Amino acid sequence: LTPDGRPRAVLVAGPGPAAAGVADLLGALSGGSCPVSLIQPTGVAPLPGALRWTLPGWTGPLDLLLLAGPDADDPGLAELVEQAYRRGCSVVAVTPAGGPLADAVIQARGLPVPLATTSYDAEFDVEGAPPAAPGTLWSVLIPLLMLGDRIGLLSAPPDALNKLADRLDQLAERCGPAIPTYTNPGKTLAADLADALPLIWTEGAIAGAVGRHFATELAGLAGRPALVAELPEALTTHRTLLAGALAAGADPDDFFRDRVDQPAAMHARVVLLREEEPGALSATRAAHVLAEERDTAVSELEADAGSDLEKAAELLAIADFGAVYLALAGTE
Repeated sequence: LTPDGRPRAVLVAGPGPAAAGVADLLGALSGGSCPVSLIQPTGVAPLPGALRWTLPGWTGPLDLLLLAGPDADDPGLAELVEQAYRRGCSVVAVTPAGGPLADAVIQARGLPVPLATTSYDAEFDVEGAPPAAPGTLWSVLIPLLMLGDRIGLLSAPPDALNKLADRLDQLAERCGPAIPTYTNPGKTLAADLADALPLIWTEGAIAGAVGRHFATELAGLAGRPALVAELPEALTTHRTLLAGALAAGADPDDFFRDRVDQPAAMHARVVLLREEEPGALSATRAAHVLAEERDTAVSELEADAGSDLEKAAELLAIADFGAVYLALAGTE
């Protein structure tokens, strides 16, 4: 792929939550340098072969289509490649090598990028993993970050990706199953949300993208409902929730409740995601004031210093571990 500079627009398509996460994160990391849009699928069911995608009417040779195709046999994405070829739109697909989708991209003079594999693919049913499994997003996102750097969409040079890998290794050590809860950010987050309705409040474009993906993970992986909103609008959008039946003081714990047969009532808990320390125009203080007034607990996640890419990865990794621990707790 040899594009003539940065594309006019970037379009992202693919089944499951991975495509939406890729579009959201690329848009946030690009800093508005180029519009990044998700093409929503249509179809009778969210099943392989049943989904179809249609390019917007304005798509042309100046645009770039990115396909998140973990399923190598998806005919809907192959049809989308044909549409892009007729429009003269460049195509890049992250998909298993040698599959029908990769062949279709090659025939359309596009760039197929082999989907990353792991040493345990032969031992486990990786294709049967839940669509919201974190590994799928990372396998698709990393090569597209490299591509984004090449075309000037965002900054992700090789040395930055090496630092990102090191940071993710450190986070994996901090959040691993052998690390106790009180020093484990992933387990702490899962414990905080065990009996709560998460109200995910985000501040900043990167935190917003991570927050929306976290809500998707909680629903699709852990089977937990969650609501997400950006600050300061969240203070208005979710204010009534903190005063209704979900408020912490709405249903005080009954001393005579059977702790075994009658679980405690679910209450809202704020999860505050930030990509940097609050500034003069931050709504973080107002968020804490509202939560305190409504007797609502707050869990905070703030990325340590680093590049935008490292901040996004840190928030995303902790959210991934939290969702996985909640899912494991639900299977016990």
